[in-house]
Amino acid sequence: MFKEFREFAMRGNVIDLAVGVVIGAAFGKIVDSLVKDVIMPPLGFIIGKVDFANLFVTLADGKVAGPYATLKAAQDAGAVTMNIGMFINTLISFIIVAFAIFLVVKAMNKLKREEAPAPAEPAATPEDIALLREIRDLLKK
Repeated sequence: MFKEFREFAMRGNVIDLAVGVVIGAAFGKIVDSLVKDVIMPPLGFIIGKVDFANLFVTLADGKVAGPYATLKAAQDAGAVTMNIGMFINTLISFIIVAFAIFLVVKAMNKLKREEAPAPAEPAATPEDIALLREIRDLLKK
């Protein structure tokens, strides 16, 4: 049983998958930081100094942000919140990751060698050439 597991684990596909998962997790952290620290602050500033991370609706009284200044304050107080800003951040992260994956796949497809076209069948030999070849072969005999 251990031998079978070792053969399974050492297959190329399993190792490739493991490397992909590790790199994907690291890439996810980079994208998360890109969205939270680089994209959202200027976007919030342009829209009107809105901090998307603190954009929430308190469900108990239906007020946007309720009596709480931040999402953390609302959660610490035990308020039930709908975290719209967190969803927007996650959505933007997804779009960035999807676009990055699209670019990687597009680049890989471009690097992939194009298959050589199948050789065309040779054209039929003209009658005069065929006749000359027959004469040549008869003369050789």
